[in-house]
Amino acid sequence: MREDDLATSVVDHFEATEPEAAVALEEPYDHDGVRGVADVYVRTRTPEVVDYLVELKGDAAVRHATGANEILRQYRRMERYFYQDAAHNIRPKLNREDVGVHLLLLFAPTPITVRHVANNRSLYGSVDPAARVNNVPAARRVAFLVGLDGPPADLGFLSINGDVEFGSASFRRAVPDDSRLAETIRRMDDLDFGLGPDPDSG
Repeated sequence: MREDDLATSVVDHFEATEPEAAVALEEPYDHDGVRGVADVYVRTRTPEVVDYLVELKGDAAVRHATGANEILRQYRRMERYFYQDAAHNIRPKLNREDVGVHLLLLFAPTPITVRHVANNRSLYGSVDPAARVNNVPAARRVAFLVGLDGPPADLGFLSINGDVEFGSASFRRAVPDDSRLAETIRRMDDLDFGLGPDPDSG
């Protein structure tokens, strides 16, 4: 899948679930010559400001990257510098404890990206979910997109950092049976995904 297709799905999701949200594609940032682009930038109000910064990775991006470290550097650069650009702003509020910035690294559920993540599961799994951006509580998520073939409102993601490790029994149970991710994993029997028999099954 191309990043353009993934971006369209993400935009359609927010238009369906947050019709008042401000949504921008390929939102640039520039801080003292450090430049980059957030594939999708979404600002919602709940009524507090909640932002979503999305880095999307399809087959082409994974093929062209030198490895998982390069992909994570791009992701962390977005986290570090996006709000250092004067064009973007998010401010802390007294006693705010809910997440104000969602930092999402989302992979397409294709054989190329699944193999890449499987081969680098420890590295992606080590990304700390808890963060702060400009002293605003933030959450990092490295995940596969799921629900791509359903209604836009049903689009979601399956995290592989934090509590659910890629290939674990919890991961296996969380993969929707009718998803592209489940189909991809079923087809790829030449790689050890750690998806052996569920230890909780009889």
